Amino acid sequence: MRRIVTAFILSILLIACGEAPLKEYSLEVVAEYPHDVESYTQGLFFQDGQLYESTGLHGKSTFRKVDIETGKALERLDFDKKYFVEGSVMWKDNLYILTWDTKTAFIYDAGTLEYKSTWKYPREGWGITTDGKHLIASDGSANIYFMDENFAQQKKILVTLEGRPVRFLNELEYIDGKIWANVYTTDEIVIINPKDGRIEGVINCKGLLPKNLITPDTDVLNGIACNPEDGKIYLTGKNWPKLYEVKIVEKKR
Repeated sequence: MRRIVTAFILSILLIACGEAPLKEYSLEVVAEYPHDVESYTQGLFFQDGQLYESTGLHGKSTFRKVDIETGKALERLDFDKKYFVEGSVMWKDNLYILTWDTKTAFIYDAGTLEYKSTWKYPREGWGITTDGKHLIASDGSANIYFMDENFAQQKKILVTLEGRPVRFLNELEYIDGKIWANVYTTDEIVIINPKDGRIEGVINCKGLLPKNLITPDTDVLNGIACNPEDGKIYLTGKNWPKLYEVKIVEKKR
């Protein structure tokens, strides 16, 4: 009873301060597709109806144009073993690919996947997405960075949940004016207001991958993609055997 009363009081205080109460969501699986269990998923996104994925680990890092029906790579870029590839996104006719510990970023032609340039990146690369005006990136901290096409920082927001910073923000996706982020090592996705960094919703993804599909090589939930052509949302994880089309369902208070 005390927890219920506390939550109610908190909701009243948030409303009084001009903030809406935190929304909580669960998942409903709509469809499932094969996913390559060798894909240590770091970035996942759609461009013009086509699914793309970047995968990590030293010696196994790739970028792939993926056939969603089979999970197989239609085209593939392989990276030198010194690079641990992280998030990826297409913007302004360019494909941007981050790396983790080498603080290096690559730019390719979005249409042909031909190499264009290599850049020194100012921090660890984790997730990256775009709102159509900026590159938006995470670095494993509670910060999210807004950058121009040359990785120059335009602004930075601190991501908070009820006033407390939330660290380990990983793979990102920009959906309906909000930033969705995987919280590394958890089964949660947070929905972030890009203006002030406040978390407005939390999606509980626990149990998305059934226990019978988990192996010693299965790693954490990571990978959010929304197809702008139909609004469908897809989730997967590192070395998961499945890619899931999902709907989020708001929990009633």
